[in-house]
Amino acid sequence: MKKNKAIVVLLCILLVLIGVTYVDVFGVNPEGEGSMSDINLGLDLAGGVSITYQVVGDEEPSATDMSDTIAKLQKRVENYSTEAIVYQEGTDRINIEIPGVSDANAILQELGRPGTLYFIAQTDDQGNQNYSQQTVQNPDGTYGVGYVLNKTIDELLEDGSIQVQGTDVKEASAGSLQTNMGSEFAVSLTMTDEGAKKFAEVTQRAFDKNESLAIYYDGNIISAPGVNAVITDGSAQISPMESYERAENLASTIRIGGLKLELEELHSKVVGAQLGVEAIDTSLKAGAIGLALVIIFMIAVYLIPGLASGIALLCYVALVILLLNGFDMTLTLSGVAGIILSIGMAVDANVIIFARIREELASGKTVRNAIKIGFDKALSAIIDGNITTLIAAGVLLLLGPGTVKGFAQTLALGIVLSMFTALVVTRYLLYAFYALGLKSEKLYGVGKEPRTLAIVSRKGIFFGVSLAVIAAGFVVMGVHKASSGDALNYSLEFKGGTATTVTFSQAMTLEQANADVAPLIEEIAGSAVQIQTVQDSNEVIFKTSSLDVEQREALNEMFVDKFGVDEKLITSETISSVISSEMKSDTVIAVVVAIIFMLLYIRIRFKDLRFGLSSIIALLHDVLVVLAFYAVARVSVSNTFVACMLTIVGYSINATIVIFDRIRENMATMSHKDDLKDIVDKSVTQTMSRSIFTSLTTFIMVAVLYVLGVTSIRDFALPLMVGIVCGAYSSICLAGSLWYVFRQKFVPKKEK
Repeated sequence: MKKNKAIVVLLCILLVLIGVTYVDVFGVNPEGEGSMSDINLGLDLAGGVSITYQVVGDEEPSATDMSDTIAKLQKRVENYSTEAIVYQEGTDRINIEIPGVSDANAILQELGRPGTLYFIAQTDDQGNQNYSQQTVQNPDGTYGVGYVLNKTIDELLEDGSIQVQGTDVKEASAGSLQTNMGSEFAVSLTMTDEGAKKFAEVTQRAFDKNESLAIYYDGNIISAPGVNAVITDGSAQISPMESYERAENLASTIRIGGLKLELEELHSKVVGAQLGVEAIDTSLKAGAIGLALVIIFMIAVYLIPGLASGIALLCYVALVILLLNGFDMTLTLSGVAGIILSIGMAVDANVIIFARIREELASGKTVRNAIKIGFDKALSAIIDGNITTLIAAGVLLLLGPGTVKGFAQTLALGIVLSMFTALVVTRYLLYAFYALGLKSEKLYGVGKEPRTLAIVSRKGIFFGVSLAVIAAGFVVMGVHKASSGDALNYSLEFKGGTATTVTFSQAMTLEQANADVAPLIEEIAGSAVQIQTVQDSNEVIFKTSSLDVEQREALNEMFVDKFGVDEKLITSETISSVISSEMKSDTVIAVVVAIIFMLLYIRIRFKDLRFGLSSIIALLHDVLVVLAFYAVARVSVSNTFVACMLTIVGYSINATIVIFDRIRENMATMSHKDDLKDIVDKSVTQTMSRSIFTSLTTFIMVAVLYVLGVTSIRDFALPLMVGIVCGAYSSICLAGSLWYVFRQKFVPKKEK
């Protein structure tokens, strides 16, 4: 690169950084659109709409019907936000909380009245028209052709015109079909076993009479497709649809209409953030301080390359903020975990590259050649480490529940950007600095061949320590299970609890409630409290672990005596866990599938299944050690627990891949006299600086978050710090030794 080109490259990178940062801070217009203040935030960071439904009817619904309804509603509301949550309140109420929105009426209009979907025959047995086509007024005020009922629903049910209802639909999804005329959008329906029999009879009748079959929902006929064939297998398509969005809306409506229970709106309100403004401010401050410390550390250790990585990291952060807006993602504390992990991986990529450059300089290469060869040799480790984590993010995005999808989105975005900034931005910056005259080896650092550490020979000690820690964790969990009924300190997100709504004489901010009220509630409830304020009212919602009658009375008495609250304005309801059994099983399935795909990728890339098995065992080790820490320290297991564990999974697999990549490289050049154990020891030693520095920089980011954060953020950051330390330990002390053991025990015939 010539000097003039180097100046242009530097100016372009700096101008892009300044431009993107400006948009992040001020937006693209005077209204601030596109700025960081415009990013969608989750319930924990910004609040949203809370809607409470009540089951219609006098009979108390069964637990099975309530659970089924909640699961289906969860799928429906995730169309608004992946972070939306649904949980039971009392015996016959369901609460929905949707972040990032403030217009409850608009949500209610779109969500409709769940549980009132019917398939209506065009005519009854006497040939009378059940519905007719007329000119109707659309919601936007325009007029068009639509359908109206000529009878009431009760009459249609009585005369047999309704044989199939929403509960007969097993699944409805939007997609496309290939026809003779090309591709067209459609809605695919799958009936239950019982529904398939009913649907066969209904479509036979409609087909014989050349009639349509209306789909009625929430007071309106939303579609009246013709029946072109008798459907006997329970699978049907509604086509053509005007657009994919129209198909998805119809599919979503059919899904929610398939609920077993009919619901009516009880009340709706706009609730404030669970963590509050203070949590957001301290998180932003912690992020800025942590990033500054990481950049200072990189410059101090790596000099000119460290400066290049610092600028690249600033580009990375600016681009992440920009694209969070661009892709309309919802940012929660789980999303912050994904960003922290991807920042660590961005630093990791730079550390791998710089270590390679120093090695090449130590072997006598010129600075220019060292830079080129360093990037080339580091490429495979960076790609393999990032792709394995990206595979995990992709599987979690496809199969995971809503809260996990939020984590997966930000993680996937961060991985792609971190690879771009490390492999493109850092590379061009280094070449530009070199072309501008910064050519001295002293500015880049010359590596020294480290003394090879005897890691494998001490594997018995390392394995023993790890097993002892994990075993101790299980013992502690067993003791807690026997004494309290719970192996871990589950929060109300996992166990459910009591929601107490209090109307104060004057409005109370979240910060005031946390400072003045929360300690008094915690003293009575014996557990942490989660607080939400209600917009434009004096109401505050306090969620705690389950309270008995005596505790509820004590709580009411405290509100009356300490804050002068009218006892009639205090209501308490038992609430179910936010994280349902379906969400737990979906998460477990997604993680298992992700591990399988990562294992397959490692097998293909390394051509040795033993590398994959070793990396998965190291990954499980890290997860189990952190789980043991949760048990021993009694850290609250809340909705951030899943994000914490997934972060550790991604971090662990990335750290292990780097070492395995070096083992593979050293094996390619080994001679017959080289001992396999020496190869492993040499590889671990060569990558040790990377393992330590990457862990240290990521630890710094999380540690600052822990020091400055509020309680809930500390409960998230503390186990994550343990996971980072554990990940460094397992990559250095366990991963290579595990592979060595497998290599010795399971030797293919061609290697013997």
